Amino acid sequence: CFLLQQIQGTIFPAPNFNPIMDAQLLGGALQGISCEKDVLIDILTQRCNSQRLMIAEAYRDMYGRDLITDLKENLSHHFKEVMVGLMYPPASYDAHELWHALKGADTEEKCLIDILASRSNMEIFQMKEAYLMQYNNDLQQDIDSETSGHFRDTLMNLAQGTRMEGYADPSTAAQDAMILWEACQQKTGEHKNMLQMILCNKSYQQLWMVFQEFQNISGQDIVDAINECYDGYFQELLVAIVLCVRDKPSYFAYRLYNAIHDFGFHNKTVIRILIARSEIDLMNIRQRYKERYGKSLFHDIKHFASGHYESALLAICAGDAEDY
Repeated sequence: CFLLQQIQGTIFPAPNFNPIMDAQLLGGALQGISCEKDVLIDILTQRCNSQRLMIAEAYRDMYGRDLITDLKENLSHHFKEVMVGLMYPPASYDAHELWHALKGADTEEKCLIDILASRSNMEIFQMKEAYLMQYNNDLQQDIDSETSGHFRDTLMNLAQGTRMEGYADPSTAAQDAMILWEACQQKTGEHKNMLQMILCNKSYQQLWMVFQEFQNISGQDIVDAINECYDGYFQELLVAIVLCVRDKPSYFAYRLYNAIHDFGFHNKTVIRILIARSEIDLMNIRQRYKERYGKSLFHDIKHFASGHYESALLAICAGDAEDY
């Protein structure tokens, strides 16, 4: 019983696209005495990622300079992060975020969880390649050295990108559910290992059935069971995997809500999710947000952000329907 609704982003390829004209307009906006930020927003948030990359190419041909470098030099603070973030291909953006989460002053565990719990095998493969190219480092080795314990083991497993796809075997679902249930009772290292092996390697279709069976066996929702039995980042990561299996847009709506309300607007998280999901399922995320929290994502961003930063976030999240 998967939700077979249309998965939809908020940013689409612009019709009548002219990269040379866009590059010219950007050049003018960036060269002026005062940087014309509205022009940057109008162009970069209304083109899809592959179009932005073509604009960057035209920009380099025209001015002999790198568009990302020019954006970095002319802009500041969170507005800069948004505009620069839009210029990375998706895999490079994930790699960039992971690198900073792993190599910054403090490891940002929540960023690692957001990305690795939600990406497909293909996305993980491409992100590892981008990571190697951009930073000349191996993502798995960096995870290994910067994190620890069962949290690390689970991240390492996810970073292999070896989840089964599309396969489901009803006859083993109850068996897997029993293993999960025992793992929540026993909590030994071996049980934690089995728990993460199932959650990281079984297909979404299979896990969907396993969670049903878990409810039947234990009378408890798997998320509640994990929250009761485990703690720390290991627990947060396991729950994130479960929530992504059930409904990715709901997971990201929940993460945005937390980032906006629990942390006094955690800018990095909001920026990362809006950019990373803008061409995948941001429209769905907005719908879930409104359904679950009563206020629209639009409303909450307006309330917490300001200036060109606010305009840029709203332009990414807006799409067509004002209300969501």
